[in-house]
Amino acid sequence: MNCSISGEVPEEPVVSRKSGLLFEKRLIERHISDYGKCPVTGEPLTMDDIVPVKTGKIVKPRPVQAASIPGMLGMFQIEWDGLMLSNFALEQQLHTARQELSHALYQHDAACRVIARLKKERDEARALLAQAERQVPMAATTIEPNGAALSNGKRAAEEEEMVPSGKKIRPGIAGDVIKELQDCNAALSQQRKRRQIPATLAPVDDIQRYTQLNSYPLHKTNKPGILSLDIHYPKDIIATGGVDSNAVVFDRPSGQIVSTLSGHSKRVTNVRFAAEGELLVTGSSDKTVRVWQSSENGNYDSRLTLKDHSAEVQAVTVHATNKYFVSASLDGTWCFYDLASGLCLAQVADASESEGYTSAAFHPDGLILGAGTSGAQVKIWDVKTQANVARFDGHVGAVTAISFSENGYFLATAAQDGVKLWDLRKLRNFRTFSPYDEDTSTQSVEFDHSGSYLALGGSDIRVYQVASVKSDWHSVKILPDLSGTGKATCLKFGPDAKYIAVGSMDRNLRIFGLPGEDQSES
Repeated sequence: MNCSISGEVPEEPVVSRKSGLLFEKRLIERHISDYGKCPVTGEPLTMDDIVPVKTGKIVKPRPVQAASIPGMLGMFQIEWDGLMLSNFALEQQLHTARQELSHALYQHDAACRVIARLKKERDEARALLAQAERQVPMAATTIEPNGAALSNGKRAAEEEEMVPSGKKIRPGIAGDVIKELQDCNAALSQQRKRRQIPATLAPVDDIQRYTQLNSYPLHKTNKPGILSLDIHYPKDIIATGGVDSNAVVFDRPSGQIVSTLSGHSKRVTNVRFAAEGELLVTGSSDKTVRVWQSSENGNYDSRLTLKDHSAEVQAVTVHATNKYFVSASLDGTWCFYDLASGLCLAQVADASESEGYTSAAFHPDGLILGAGTSGAQVKIWDVKTQANVARFDGHVGAVTAISFSENGYFLATAAQDGVKLWDLRKLRNFRTFSPYDEDTSTQSVEFDHSGSYLALGGSDIRVYQVASVKSDWHSVKILPDLSGTGKATCLKFGPDAKYIAVGSMDRNLRIFGLPGEDQSES
C-alpha cells in the first residue's frame, strides 16, 4: 500500500482512525503540526487520531540500473557530475563572499577617513567660533555712535535711497565712466588688430595627447560639486566655487590651497578674479555678491557684501578695466557695479520679459554684455545705454554658459541641446554642436585666451580647433569625465592652453595636460 500524500511505500506507516487512510508518519506529523487537519478529507485531525501500523521490514529491490556494470558506471557518472556542480557552486559562493568582504573592508576604511576628516573640520569650526566670540566684545566697542560704520565689508543700508514703491534708486552710469569704457574699448580694439597667436600656444598635437595629470579635493565631501572656476594667468592660481557654499583659491604650481573663502550661506554659483588677482568676486544662491580681497598672509577676506538682487545670483563677470563688474540673477535683472566702492550704478531689467538670467559675460572689448536666460534666449546688451540690442533664439532649455572669443567676432553658448556658435557681425547662428543625447545637458563652454580652441563640457570634455564661419571646426580631443558624475560643470584653459582645468559634481578639481612635462610653466 502507498502513502496518501507521497504515493510511495511508507517506511513508517500510520493510519487515520477517522478516514482509514494510510500515511508516512513523518509526512502526516508535519502536516498536522502545520494545518491540524487531514490532507485528503480536510477533517480536523490530531496526533491522537493516528495509529501506527506494524509491518515486517521491507527490503527494497535493487534499481534496474544497478544490476549491471554499465548501469553502475552511469550512476557513478551522474553522482560525479552532481559533485562537480556542487563544488562549482561552492567556489562561486566563496568568490562572492570574498568580494563582499573586500567591499565591506573598503567601506569601513572610507568611513574611518571621513570620520577623521569630519572631526578635524569640527575642531577647526570650534576654534573659529571661539575666536569669533572673543572678538565680539572688541567689535562692539568700535561701532560709531551714528551707527553708520561698516561691518564685515557690508555697505550701510542708509546710503541707498528708496522710492515709495520700495525699488532702489540707482545713480546710473555716469559720463566719465562711459568715457572710460570707450577708451578701454578703443585701446583693446587696436591691440586686437595687431595681436598674433603666441608662439608658446600649445599645438594641436600636444592637446591630442592630453590626459589627467592631477586631481585635487578642494571642497567638502558632504556637499560635493564645483559649479564655477576661474584662472588668474600671471600667478597661475585657480578659484573654484562649490555647492558647499565655499570658494577656494588654489595655487596650481605648488598644488596647495591658498585660501578657503567662507561667508556665503548657500552654494557659490560663479567666481571671477579682478584687479590682478588681488580681488575675487563671487555670486551665490543666497542672493548676494561678495568681493574678497587678498591679504598679506595670502588669505582672502570678505570686503564687500552686496544685496541688490532678490533671487539667486547665477553669474558675475568683470570688465576689462578691472574697475567694474556685472552680476546677473534669476530675478531677471543685471547690476553694473563699481568694484572699488561696491556701489550699484545701474540695475537693468527687460520690461518685456520675466525670465531670469542663468549666465553672463562681457565682450572682450567691454562695451557689450551677453546674457543667457532660463527661457533659452541669449540677449546682447549695450552697456553704455543699457539697451537690449540683439536676441538669439534657438536653444532648448536654460542657457548654462556663455563665452566670447578673443577675436571679438564669435560667441559660444551652451544649453540642454548642446553648443551654438554665433557670428556677431551678422547676428546669426553659423554652427551647432550636439555632442550628447537629449537627456544630457551641455554644462559649460569656453574659448581659450588666444581664441584658437573651444572646449565644452557635459558628460565628457571636448576640445575643438577654432576655424572660420565657413570652415569646419575639427574635434581635437575628447577627455572623459573621471568624476563619475557625468557632469563637467565648468572648465577653463590654462595659460597658452598648456592645461585644462575642469570642475565636476564631485569635490575634485582636475587638471588635464601633456604627460611628462612640467605644466607649472606659464
